[in-house]
This record gives sequence, structure tokens and C-alpha cells, in this order.
Amino acid sequence: MNMIQTLSTARHGLLLGLTACGLFLSSLAQAQEAFTLKGHGGPVKGISTQTDGTILTASFDNSVGIWTDGTPQWLEGHEAAVNAVVPVANGQVVSAGDDYSVRLWSPQNSTVRELGRHNAKVIRLAAAPDGQSVASASWDRTVRIWPIDGAAPVLIEGHDNTVSDVAFSPDGTRLYTSSADGTIRVWDAQTGAFLKRLVEHGFGINTLLVAPDESWLAYGAVDGGTRLVSLPEGVEIGDFTADRRPILAMAHSDKTDRIAIGDAQGYIMMIDSSALRITDDFQATPAGPVWALAFSPDGQNIHAGGISDVVHSWPVGSLDGAEQMTGTTRAFMTDPDQMTNGERQFKRKCSICHTLEPDGKRRAGPSLYDLFGRAAGAIKDYPYSPTLATSDLIWTEETVDLLFDLGPDHYIPGSKMPMQRITGAQDRADLISFLQSATTPE
Repeated sequence: MNMIQTLSTARHGLLLGLTACGLFLSSLAQAQEAFTLKGHGGPVKGISTQTDGTILTASFDNSVGIWTDGTPQWLEGHEAAVNAVVPVANGQVVSAGDDYSVRLWSPQNSTVRELGRHNAKVIRLAAAPDGQSVASASWDRTVRIWPIDGAAPVLIEGHDNTVSDVAFSPDGTRLYTSSADGTIRVWDAQTGAFLKRLVEHGFGINTLLVAPDESWLAYGAVDGGTRLVSLPEGVEIGDFTADRRPILAMAHSDKTDRIAIGDAQGYIMMIDSSALRITDDFQATPAGPVWALAFSPDGQNIHAGGISDVVHSWPVGSLDGAEQMTGTTRAFMTDPDQMTNGERQFKRKCSICHTLEPDGKRRAGPSLYDLFGRAAGAIKDYPYSPTLATSDLIWTEETVDLLFDLGPDHYIPGSKMPMQRITGAQDRADLISFLQSATTPE
């Protein structure tokens, strides 16, 4: 019943109308509240939503979160950071990450199947409009379109550098890809055939999105360029470049005609895609990048993830003056004058993956508590790589020193540990001294 008609009826109808109005306003207020999702143990790299409002998150802690009413269901199995997650048909979810793999999850019965692998990190995913396939963008300079029924993927090759993002046309017949080579290209989604080079930006392009009616494409680049071009011509129709770089994330709501743009300096800029004007420019955090953005299905809230372990969501219409992200100053950003050199080495090299407490929490690596004298691969329930799970390595002053002197990739090839070194002998000695103190049970 139309609300105006309801309010003009007899008293009984008036009461019913006011009740309905109250419920409507209550629901709207609920949808427009700011909230946070806490539980990940590393930076949030990817966010997407399902039509029922369920939020999907991908994290540096190697896991995927499925959030219903703020409660997570965890999908475990990736062997490195998860960068992207999208919903597909039949309530299933596809994720991909630094372990090169693309995985199909059926959360209802907790099963997972690997669709396949790239030859390098997978950065972004896009689900086809019918939900029957998903496209993956990789550092190996390729895109692959994976049918979720397990059929052979479509391979797309041609970019001269890493592929950074991918988007289907609304009818699913074309694929748009962006790359660190500074171009956006268009491909046939059925055959992988090259169709056209749409954009030549000159700097690497990190992210893109396509309008629901395919009338325009928006993209963000390494140099801070934030532009809209017409489709299919590729003619620039809007330049919203601010003096901030690089652009890292984009999202669009067809319900509100809003584009959200996240950058490395912690800003979320909102653009009205119909009027081609900036509506908000909100510094979500002064302490790090905004890596992931997604609108709620009704377009009323914007969900954001970045350097912190927390997903934040704000009402779109009240970003001006909204509370900034909390818990965004990671340990390695602490003022170096406030800690010893050994602690500083730990904060910079270890803290994003490891904790010092008995409870390892949700981290990409196991807890370092009681480290010295422990066999590598010894913590129960942590999914070690086969290399460490079967190793006879014992963590001592000498082995920790060698680990960072040579680098994990050389000292223990096959380990999931990221490739990094501490080249200074005194820096390694200071780290070991700190770890001996901080990890020894009292």
C-alpha cells in the first residue's frame, strides 16, 4: 500500500500505516548504521557481497570469511594470503590468492575444490553474470576464465605485464582487463580472442569496473589517475584524479549510482556516476591503504578493508565526519624511537604473520611462543607446508640466523614463508635476542 494513501485512510488504517512506516524507518536506520567485522588475523585484501547482504572477505591470514549478521564462517585451505573472493551460482564462493590457486567452496557442506592454478599470484576475481564461471587476473600476465563445473578454462594472453583486474560485460560475452602495462583491453569471453585495446594510460592500471548498462568504464592507476571512459569508444568522459596515489580499489552501486574509490593514503572518494561529480572525499584512515571496497546490496553502506584486520562499514550518506577506521596502525608502523632494534626488526619482518602469545590467533604463520628448541612444523592444527611438516629442523639461534641471512626461499625451499632477508648481522643478532626474551615462557 502506498504510504500517502495509508496515512489518508481511517484511524485504523492510519495506525497500520504508521506502524509500517516505523518498521520501514527502523529497517532503514539499521541498514545505515556503521559497524565493524572483527576476527581476521591479517590485512583484509578483498571484499564482496551476496544479494542477501552476506559479506565475503579475503585476508592476508590465508582465510576467507563469510559474515552473516556479523558472525563469521571460516574457509581454510589456502597456503598463502587470499586476495579476492566472489560469490557464484548455487551459494558457492570462489577465492584466489598468493598461492597461485583458484578455489571453489561450497560453504553449506564445507567442501572445496581447486579449479586450477596460475603460474604466479592471483590478484582479482570477477564472477560471470550467470554465476557459472569466474575470471582470474594474475601476476603471470594472464587471465583465465574457470567454469565452476570443472571444465577446461579459457586462457587469455597478451598483456605485457601483470594483470591487475578483470570485469565481465553485463551480458557475459566480453571481458575487460587492466594491467601494469598501462592498458585496458577487451576480449571475447567465450574464446579468449583479443577484441580491442580500449585505454592507453601510460602508468600501470590497478583496478577497473564496468557500468551495469556497459555505457562507461571506470579505472584507477598507479599515478593516481581516476577516470571514466565511454563504452564502446573509450573516450574520456570524467577525470577525478586527486593528488593521491596509487588507486587501489573501486566499487559501484547501481542502486545509488555511486562509485567508491580507495587509495594508498587511506581516502575513500565517492563519485555520482550519473552527474559525474564527487559527492564525498573521506579519509577513512590516516595510517595505511584502502585495499578493498564493496557496497551493500542496497547501496546504503560502503564496506572497506585495508592494513588492519578489521572490516569497516559506513552509511554512504554520512561519510562527512564519520569515525575513521580503528586499529589501523600495525606494529611495524610504530615510531622506531619507542622500541629496541630487535623489536623493530620483529615488527617489520615478523609481526604481520606471527604473534608472540600462546594463542596464535588468525595469522598467516604459527605463533612464535616458546620458539627456541622447538621442532619446525610442530604446532598442532597449523597447516604447514610439506617442507616444514616433514622437516627435522630445530629452531635455535643458529637456524633463525640462517633463516634471515639466506632468506626462507633459499634456506627452506618450499616453505610458505615470504621471501625476505635481514642482511645486517647485528640486526639479526638483535632480532634473536628480542625473540629469546619475548617468546620464552615465564
